[in-house]
Amino acid sequence: MNIRFLGIAASLAAVSLAGAATFDIDTAHSSAGFKVRHMMISNVKGEFRKTSGTVDFDPSNLAASSIKATIDVNTISTREDKRDAHLKSPDFFDVAKYPTITFESSKITAAGNNKYKATGNLTLHGVTKEVTLDVETTPEVKLGKGESRFGASASTKINRKDFGLTWNRALDGGGVVVSDEVEISIDVELVKKSAQKTTD
Repeated sequence: MNIRFLGIAASLAAVSLAGAATFDIDTAHSSAGFKVRHMMISNVKGEFRKTSGTVDFDPSNLAASSIKATIDVNTISTREDKRDAHLKSPDFFDVAKYPTITFESSKITAAGNNKYKATGNLTLHGVTKEVTLDVETTPEVKLGKGESRFGASASTKINRKDFGLTWNRALDGGGVVVSDEVEISIDVELVKKSAQKTTD
């Protein structure tokens, strides 16, 4: 999956802030994607157009920081309607039974300048496995009315069979239609607004 499911960890960009802060994923400016090998020839890329969630982050206490994110599987797009319908079917994501993909962190650690590792539970197709996201953040941007935003990218690799996504078909000349390894990536924009409300 480009799953650049879960950038969710992008919230960690808040390292420039003092003290704990809560950030929301801006759904309109965020997405989760995947890349998988097709017929051993080319890569097929797709995205999930709705990613939501919250991040609690304290730069002075990463142990108290956390990430929760949800991807709406029904928003999958590979720019091919028939393929999207197949991916939503019981052969793959089975969206009627498993409409979301979720990630909830259990540990966040620093990994260099503006880089972090976010380890946690990824729940996909009804199966929960521990994964680690490599996260890279962008600087904080302060806007008007007390609003602050950060951008970040997160990535990881999974074996789809570990999550029960086992459909495949052998090719006559050898190999299979879909590779087992899937690259997941999440790009998110996180927003923190001042607790003080404005009148407009």
